[in-house]
Amino acid sequence: MAAQKPQTPRTPRTPLTVGALRASGYRPRSVKQEIRHNLRAKLASGEPLFPGILGYDRTVIPGVVNALLAGHDFILLGLRGQAKTRILRALVTLLDEAIPVLAGTELNDDPLAPVSTTGQRLLAEAGDDAPVEWLSREERYNEKLATPDVSIADLLGDIDPIKAATRKLTFADPEVIHFGIIPRTNRGIFAINELPDLSPRIQVGLFNILEERDLQIRGFPVRIPLDLLMVFSANPEDYTNRGSIITPLKDRISSQILTHYPPDATIAADITRQEAWTERDVDGVVIPEDVRLLIEEISVVARESDLVDQSSGVSARVSISAMELLVSNLERRALATGDDPVYPRLCDLQMLLPAITGKVEMVYEGEQQGAEVVARRLVGMAVKKQFDARYPEVGKELGSGGEDDRGPYARMVHWFAEGNAVTLSDEQKFADYEAELAKVPGLFDLAGRLGGRRREERALAAEIALEGLHQHLKLARQDLDSQVSYKEMVKFQLLKPKKGVGGGRGGRGDIN
Repeated sequence: MAAQKPQTPRTPRTPLTVGALRASGYRPRSVKQEIRHNLRAKLASGEPLFPGILGYDRTVIPGVVNALLAGHDFILLGLRGQAKTRILRALVTLLDEAIPVLAGTELNDDPLAPVSTTGQRLLAEAGDDAPVEWLSREERYNEKLATPDVSIADLLGDIDPIKAATRKLTFADPEVIHFGIIPRTNRGIFAINELPDLSPRIQVGLFNILEERDLQIRGFPVRIPLDLLMVFSANPEDYTNRGSIITPLKDRISSQILTHYPPDATIAADITRQEAWTERDVDGVVIPEDVRLLIEEISVVARESDLVDQSSGVSARVSISAMELLVSNLERRALATGDDPVYPRLCDLQMLLPAITGKVEMVYEGEQQGAEVVARRLVGMAVKKQFDARYPEVGKELGSGGEDDRGPYARMVHWFAEGNAVTLSDEQKFADYEAELAKVPGLFDLAGRLGGRRREERALAAEIALEGLHQHLKLARQDLDSQVSYKEMVKFQLLKPKKGVGGGRGGRGDIN
């Protein structure tokens, strides 16, 4: 079913002819003047400018505001997943709710100052009786994803031989022009995403629109003055490698605004909370704040990792997709085990790898290790970061579990050194999961001081302690399908299968 066009609000007093519009006191103004006026009103009233855009209050948003107040066309330059397109689309809220256009024109002609040949002819023939339509703000925004096959005809227009034949016009008549998407956005906002992907000769075609504010098509001597706010987005040139923004075009784009990733995990968690689909029709699924921050730390460590191609960036979509997969895994466990409530476990994070491997580009060393191995390492580094921030330090005196070991982890390491092991799974009932962790002496004493009030939170804190000891090379961990086993490091290393033996897909038989 085709999408319905937004209904333009009308009242009994809405002028529907040029004469009525002129009598109402309407005066033409440019789209940049309109945006500037509405922006100043929002700034004066303290109304939020870009609801839902988080982490840019002192950086990107002031840059956008200054560009709009100056009447600049601008470009947002940044890596993937930095809300560039979302900001551009939010500019629609700075337009008037509706504006009058001369009915029957392709270029949204102002009824009192038409720019197209068709509009001028209609006004000359009908005068004050020329009909007026009202265009909503949503209809005044258009965008184009730049691809190498985009043509000048797509953007600006070309001669339409069918129109010439049907209306019996010569190719010298301006009314045979079929206008492209840019002139059809006259009196509105036009956005081009991924600008470097436009071929250089197409970029040249934008020169006149940005500087002289007019439109030239083919050999027609007529110039059509367009009223537009032109905005762009692009990834840094060293990432796209498919093209670049030619220097004369960059010179004509008045402002270049750099975007960035969230400055800390707390803001990133707020973005994920806003964007991720976590409110499911399953009772009892709970995501503690510490787990939300842990999910964000995966992206943070990926942005710092030498195994990840930093020029491509690590999108905020990594955390959003990971959070949705985590909720799905908890939903699956709730339905399978009947547990209520259902809290996350650290072994659930193994099910988040599909959200990471497809969105993180590796450098050569990372590709050699494999996307899944690198993703597991990133998860481990994120857990280690949280462990180091919240848990007692793993002292150097803590060895392989001997009598001389000291510190809060000594009893635990000694227990593993005696040949004991713990096997955890995201499919266990909570009672079995808790009982497995409770076998480790002293583990729940430590978790009780660090976890929350609920048993589920203390169990998660206990599992993080085990993973922290593994990340500090005090315990070995083996991943086997959906199970994670923690064992004593030295003995387990002796049992490690040789390279090429028993190391199936998904980390079977591997030690992380």
